[in-house]
Amino acid sequence: MSHARWKLARDRRLARGDEPEELKARRAEIKAKFDLGQAVYDRRTELGLSQAQLAARAGMTQPQISNIEQAGGPATLPLLRRLAKALDAQPTTDLDDDSAFVSTPCVEQTELTQAKSAWEEA
Repeated sequence: MSHARWKLARDRRLARGDEPEELKARRAEIKAKFDLGQAVYDRRTELGLSQAQLAARAGMTQPQISNIEQAGGPATLPLLRRLAKALDAQPTTDLDDDSAFVSTPCVEQTELTQAKSAWEEA
């Protein structure tokens, strides 16, 4: 079987939904790691930070940040908390198969109080 034919067979199998559950779970895990890496990269560049600067803020090393941004290694809750704090963000994710990791910039408490007051006055 040629390589091109193998790709087509794989694509047909995916289109029919014949993919084994174990493989679906692995794909979801890889997607979650990629989404986290992309969210970290996007927020870091939005803040104008280098990987080394983010690493210093998070108490990590630059290679660790690089690894996360390249979808490597597992993401633990303590790691997510450290990254979120270092990125001035809140980690937000849905716990379903189609979830994506999104970092939401933190809003100062005074801004929340002002917004609430404005809303109550209206």
